[in-house]
Amino acid sequence: MIPAPLRVAAIGLGWVALHRHIPALHRAPSLSLVGVVDRHQGLAAQVAKKHNLRFYAQTDCLDAVDWLDQVDAVTIAAPPAAHAPLVLAALAKGKHVLVEKPFALTLAEGEAMVAAAQQARKTLCIVHNFQFGRAAQKLRRDLACGRLGPLRRIAAHQLGNPLRRLPAWYESLPLGLFYDESPHFFYLLQGLAQGRMNLIHAHGVKGQKGENTPSLVNLLYRDESGIPITIDCQFDSAISEWHVMVTGEKAVGILDIFRDIYIRLPNDGQHNAAQILRTSAYAFGQHFCQHWPNGLALLRGRLDYGNDEIMRRFETALHTGAPDALIGPQAALAVLKQQQQAVQALTENT
Repeated sequence: MIPAPLRVAAIGLGWVALHRHIPALHRAPSLSLVGVVDRHQGLAAQVAKKHNLRFYAQTDCLDAVDWLDQVDAVTIAAPPAAHAPLVLAALAKGKHVLVEKPFALTLAEGEAMVAAAQQARKTLCIVHNFQFGRAAQKLRRDLACGRLGPLRRIAAHQLGNPLRRLPAWYESLPLGLFYDESPHFFYLLQGLAQGRMNLIHAHGVKGQKGENTPSLVNLLYRDESGIPITIDCQFDSAISEWHVMVTGEKAVGILDIFRDIYIRLPNDGQHNAAQILRTSAYAFGQHFCQHWPNGLALLRGRLDYGNDEIMRRFETALHTGAPDALIGPQAALAVLKQQQQAVQALTENT
């Protein structure tokens, strides 16, 4: 007998909720979106009407939502400063929780949420989604099969155009946009590193207009096997691109996060004309073969960047009661600790 779908409410109806959480919830076979909550005038009512939902509320306090007793779980995509109050309130009401990154503003907040979930015996998960994209899975398969050979370096590169769509609240965070977006790199790199990532060096350059967000960030780590791992960010770039590059003896694996494309380029030996042309052909062919289906999916709003897998794992955790190793409480705390350490080091060296 197929169990009845678990009832879910979406809290915080910004772009991420409307374009990631809600579509993924509609595609999840054993989750049913039944209500929405948002503090902005008329937004919850508008979204509820669009999606034919029974419940909605305009508030930033869950105590004011009288229909939550008819909900099993919530997703939270409110601004980061609201994560801890909303998560703690939802857990106190006996609800399972899936919350957006960044998990918390302080380690104390994160630990309090994890402790509350344990005490309430409820599932707590975080949206660390890019690790479940198709390209990231291809990279992990290549690593597992040894196609890249012994690793020599892991590097994350971020270029951010300040003119792109950005949340209104990001400058209120510690180091601004770095704090909002760095969780993606930390969980991706933690999944690729061999053991713990140890911070060796941190340096930042202040923005020219005095913004909280730095202009440049450079972080150097080594994992337990000694492999160097770097994070380089520029937040005032003319273009927006996110890449992770894994360099091995046999090949280089390149993860294009925004396009969800993975390219493997073989060792080019003496770098002669034939080998240079071979590298170009490999790069073009792999990029083209992935770009056209992904481009169509992007235009249709169906390039989900791993959010469907997030919902599947949340479903599984709800049904089994077992924490998910990649999006559960300990994964959330591990990334939060990396963030806090990086922010402290960069604050001292910017």
